[in-house]
Amino acid sequence: MEILTLAQLTHDNFRDARAINRDDIPEAWVDTADTLMEVTDYGAEHHLIGHTFIAYMGRKPVGLIMIGEAIPWDTDPDEMKGKPFYRVMGFVVDREYRSKGIGGEILEKAVARVYDEFGKRSIALGVHKDNTRVGTFYEHHGFRRTGVFEGSDEYYLRIIDC
Repeated sequence: MEILTLAQLTHDNFRDARAINRDDIPEAWVDTADTLMEVTDYGAEHHLIGHTFIAYMGRKPVGLIMIGEAIPWDTDPDEMKGKPFYRVMGFVVDREYRSKGIGGEILEKAVARVYDEFGKRSIALGVHKDNTRVGTFYEHHGFRRTGVFEGSDEYYLRIIDC
């Protein structure tokens, strides 16, 4: 069985990120690889902590996830205001690799790497209101629904005591 590995997204491996099959996922639900590359570049230019990872199964790119220092938004849930936290963006698993436990492995490995390098913080992410399956996935990974929305996305939080 092949091992799942994570590599940081760079302009050198960006083509791999674009090869991840996500054609059944509306862009309104999850940012594209192009958007994540732009946000990754912005984070680097502004010295924000965090990483954008491409997940590989062997040599095949199978997922993409960004976990980075959150820039405060007016719509952030009250319990996140005034505290440093991470925001997950653009998390997607290739269509062929879903429902096999790979998404959970990508999420937890990415969180562990960011925690190891930058320290533990609570995590926020948005789930499109119509994407109930993904909401359940996040609940199984320690996130809770908030009932707070940013547009069509409901905030899910994984709170940790620092």
